[in-house]
Amino acid sequence: MSDAHNALITEFYRAFQRLDADAMSACYTDDVVFSDPVFGELRGRDAGDMWRMLTSRAQDFSLTFDSVRSDDARGSAHWVATYLFSATGNTVVNDIQARFVFRDGRICAHHDSFDLWRWSRQALGTKGLLLGWTPLVKNAVRAQARKGLKAFQAGR
Repeated sequence: MSDAHNALITEFYRAFQRLDADAMSACYTDDVVFSDPVFGELRGRDAGDMWRMLTSRAQDFSLTFDSVRSDDARGSAHWVATYLFSATGNTVVNDIQARFVFRDGRICAHHDSFDLWRWSRQALGTKGLLLGWTPLVKNAVRAQARKGLKAFQAGR
């Protein structure tokens, strides 16, 4: 089964390279659980809508991925996204480790991990450098990301 799961992960990231969030979401089960340091935990449709929002707003975007591995139940990959953070105009190079859980040939859990302080230094500039490690800024980043997702969903 690992070949099929490796192909599924590869399909997910190739769709991401094309900014095709519908194809990305098709790799997920309807009840997928996604998490990362910015959005926290998202479930089901919210996870797909997050990708729809991010891909629809992507500027100067590129993505590379490697180290795709899986077995019958779990998988992982390493990926790097480079993009313009629209709120500040700063370029971000986000280095991410992804973990996956599979069910019925699709991804039922997707957990991305990365250094939020490193991300905030790039995205937010001086504010991120000085305060990006604090719970105050981390919580503010998460609240803003969630607010953006809700606004995106309301406008669809």
